[in-house]
Amino acid sequence: MPLSGSGETPAAQPLPVSFPPPVGTPPVRHRRPTDRRPGPADPATDDGSAARPAAEPTDLTDRQLVFFGAETGEPAVADLAGLLAGPGEVHRMGGTARLSVEVTAAWRVHVLVAELARRGVRSSWTPTDDQRYAVRTAYTRAIVPLAAAWLRGSTQHPPPGFQLDGRRLRLWLAAAGVADPPDFLLHLGGSEPARWAVVGAALAAAGLTGDLVATGPGGCAYRIAGRRRTRRLAELVGERPSASPPSAWPARV
Repeated sequence: MPLSGSGETPAAQPLPVSFPPPVGTPPVRHRRPTDRRPGPADPATDDGSAARPAAEPTDLTDRQLVFFGAETGEPAVADLAGLLAGPGEVHRMGGTARLSVEVTAAWRVHVLVAELARRGVRSSWTPTDDQRYAVRTAYTRAIVPLAAAWLRGSTQHPPPGFQLDGRRLRLWLAAAGVADPPDFLLHLGGSEPARWAVVGAALAAAGLTGDLVATGPGGCAYRIAGRRRTRRLAELVGERPSASPPSAWPARV
């Protein structure tokens, strides 16, 4: 029997368990800026300048980061564009389409299958020959709008005006985000600099200006550098999924 599973049916094979169980941690209440208590002066920012109090966002972008976080609004199929910003691929077949992405760790399978199920999208997974995992949705009409927006013939490219919000970033991080303390790397797919540039502009518009770095043969990623931007990333992507190791997810500290 092939080692594969579905995210929807009761008869599905168990999800992969080849990673340490998540370490349980007590829930932490993160105070909103309006709840801020008086205290000593804030520490300096990464560039050495004095930080402003968290209760006073420094600009409109800071306010947008929370407003467009993963915990605002309802999950939607359109959020899967976050996977396409990274290494995800979309394919057409007749009047349907399918999205697929290869991931490096079993915990990512758990998170993605759950996130897809929240959006009403059936998914399956299978191990690959290079000790990775392939997560695929079923062919469905629900993904056709994504395919229409991202495909030009066989070429995949972000649509005009592409934007990243918290829900899209959460999926990208779950599929291809790697901690490199104090930074985070968001791995990209494809090999087209023009495609990467559009994604980089969307990151910058979300307040997460990143540096494009090479990560291996033919591979690139955006580095979200410094504690300040990592905190912003954490605010956008929301609470750590229970399947994710604590060190693999940005913390709101």
